[in-house]
Amino acid sequence: MKKEAFMHIAGLLNEKLNIVPLLFGSLGLEQRLNKNLNADDIDVLIPGIFLNEKWGSIVDLMSGAGYTLYDLHEHAFEKSDLSIAFAAIESLTPFAGVDLKHIPVIEEAGVNYYLLDLCDYLKVYTASAKDGYRRNIKNKRDEQKIELINNEIKNRS
Repeated sequence: MKKEAFMHIAGLLNEKLNIVPLLFGSLGLEQRLNKNLNADDIDVLIPGIFLNEKWGSIVDLMSGAGYTLYDLHEHAFEKSDLSIAFAAIESLTPFAGVDLKHIPVIEEAGVNYYLLDLCDYLKVYTASAKDGYRRNIKNKRDEQKIELINNEIKNRS
């Protein structure tokens, strides 16, 4: 259900705002690992300009799709039991050293989106494990994800 919701929003972002979003967080890692990680929400990275100067266009797009803004600080929307939060894709480089130019584009059912490879996910979760909030709240889950990623990288080698 979460993947279908992401695909719908990603298609709208492609079509209406010419944005290729990045499927991030646990849902993106689920797809990369082909394993269910029980993602809590849908994390989407988009160009930062759409979180600032062009924020209204995101609000309009999401409300048109039936979502309600519930957390302005987190740029988070909800619809039924689904939560979708947006963040700036440019934050990946200073946060985790991810090279934006090398993130693969996935084309699926006519929708284009970015998806980190396993090495970049490892960088992200390693950086996240050092973050104060995540270390206190989600440390065990981050450690499990790091272990899953490392095991998958070894298996594919």
